[in-house]
Amino acid sequence: MNIKRNITFALESRKKNGVLIIENVPIRMRVVFDSHRIEFTTGYRIDVAKWDAKAQRVKNGCTNKLKQSASDINADLLKQYTEIQNIFKEFEVQNVMPTTEQVKDAFMLSTKVKDGAEQDKVKEPSIKFMKAYDEFVSEGSIQNAWSDSTMKKFATAKKHLNDFDPDTNFDVWTDKHFNEYIDYLRMQKDMRNSSIVKQIKFLKWFLRWASRKGYNQNMAFDKFMPKLKSASKKVIFLTTEEINRIRILQIPESKQYLERVRDVLLFCCFTGLRHSDVYNLKRSDIKENHIEVTTIKTSDSLIIELNNHSRAILTKYKDIPFPKDKALPVISNQRMNEYIKELGQMAEINEPIRDTYYKGSERIDEVMPKYEFLGTHTGRKTFICNALALGIPVQVVMKWTGHSDYKSMKPYIDVADDIKANAMSKFNML
Repeated sequence: MNIKRNITFALESRKKNGVLIIENVPIRMRVVFDSHRIEFTTGYRIDVAKWDAKAQRVKNGCTNKLKQSASDINADLLKQYTEIQNIFKEFEVQNVMPTTEQVKDAFMLSTKVKDGAEQDKVKEPSIKFMKAYDEFVSEGSIQNAWSDSTMKKFATAKKHLNDFDPDTNFDVWTDKHFNEYIDYLRMQKDMRNSSIVKQIKFLKWFLRWASRKGYNQNMAFDKFMPKLKSASKKVIFLTTEEINRIRILQIPESKQYLERVRDVLLFCCFTGLRHSDVYNLKRSDIKENHIEVTTIKTSDSLIIELNNHSRAILTKYKDIPFPKDKALPVISNQRMNEYIKELGQMAEINEPIRDTYYKGSERIDEVMPKYEFLGTHTGRKTFICNALALGIPVQVVMKWTGHSDYKSMKPYIDVADDIKANAMSKFNML
């Protein structure tokens, strides 16, 4: 996720007895994102005449009433700007659009932690890299309520770091070490560029946190911006014809476990739920004409109306008891991914699909049958693409899926436009 934001500094507009105040005026930091605006106090004041509105900084050589110099004030404004940017980067890595309160809390916490680290720098004992990493994960899991999948990602990232350099420390992470790590991930772990980028994001997220804690004094990571080639990810979804092919598929007696997998997949295709949310769906979440869920990944509260297809699947299992009062027989994500591919192969969903990716500067093209690309998330993608192709307004679809910005919906909109264009061409056959 890329969160568009605008961060500016300006003097507060104040009047006294109807006259604009021009001396000792507070400097404010304004953050605008996702149609929200937050005003932060910077802790500094300056005369209007000493403020460069275009540069958004105090004019060189000037001081304020407290004899704070322009260079000191401007340096701290830059720190505050960088801190806000780092906070948004962390939300981007989590693929979460934050609320205004989350941004405020994160900024206040980071400022408080940083001030405390400065005061206790002499007393603070050094902490080893991996011990700090464990503290980072423990703190993040509590403060940000990380899901099991996020915890697994950080555990995997730690293993890669430990395998690469078991004695690593904060000081070694210069451009040279980062590049060596990238080469290691590519050659030893056989990673694609897209996977390497994710590992670097996780590492930089940790290093930003360690810097705020006062554990890391090496800021070289902040300027390390590798440009790894990548190909845009294809949206793989099931067409209406493929959905029907799966629905009418005769499943052999020896593979009856696929029937429940099919039902859960189709339920996702007609509701847009992620695997984690349909796995967590309780009977109490099912109302007469809709379901109510609070998503696991983003904690969004969603109301999704039932259609004939989703209602029929719920009805099929309404009298069958499942553990923890679950509504549907949902198995683990990993096993379900395997079985969905098996289901797709049996249904002959084997259209050739080209998968393009990069390893270093090498472009690799692989062509595989479509069923190889199917998984639990296919249901959600199918719901979105087919809903848009049916002409359902994008803002309505976003309310069902919990998407917070149009940018994340654009790949689906492009696919829906292609579906419509292909459908129109059928008139040429009349």
